[in-house]
Amino acid sequence: MSSSRVSFLLVCLVGLPALLLSLITWQVVGHGPLLGVDRDVSDALLHPDRGSELLADLGNVQVAVPVLVAVLGYAAWRARAAGRDRWWPAPLGAAGLMVLVPVLVVPLKAWTARHGTAAVPPGTGYFPSGHTATAAVAYGAAALVLLPWLRTAMARRVLVTVCAALVLGVSYGLVRRGYHWPLDVVASWCLASVLLTALWLLLGGPGRGRRRSPSGPPGFRRTGPG
Repeated sequence: MSSSRVSFLLVCLVGLPALLLSLITWQVVGHGPLLGVDRDVSDALLHPDRGSELLADLGNVQVAVPVLVAVLGYAAWRARAAGRDRWWPAPLGAAGLMVLVPVLVVPLKAWTARHGTAAVPPGTGYFPSGHTATAAVAYGAAALVLLPWLRTAMARRVLVTVCAALVLGVSYGLVRRGYHWPLDVVASWCLASVLLTALWLLLGGPGRGRRRSPSGPPGFRRTGPG
């Protein structure tokens, strides 16, 4: 991939999300006009029901993190079975990314002190959405780690589609149930985009596909006669 395309990708995946996150945070802290639109969208979507609650629960730490742990364990096992010396960077990087979520989200919640919707008890600390960030990073990191071990393009497309559907389902459920304002969710999308791009770069970034061989994922070393 050319350097210009890499730069364009980084602008799209890091620069724009970081800028949008800054803009939304500024609006929340300063009670800007964007919050009026946010309330209108929330009022249009708000309809607490059991379905939306179940979707929102997919962003719980108790659900999303075990899924990631299982994927990381599988990827580590596959890498070691394939004879890779450096089997640990992908699982360790993804696990570290998950740890960063509360480290970044909790102080931001305390600083912005945003109130919740009418569907939740009075209180602050709703911005950004921790459930959305947890779901996006856990399912997104699981996809990034698992992709090299899938042999067909169809399998990779299915994996990405399922992970994206899970994140969108959690996001919709949170807004529909009234657990979060729409902007809380969008802010977490932006944060997750930056974090997942960092993991993607750690795992090889744009050159990852070029280093694949028919015999295995990046870093696979043959033993014995060629």
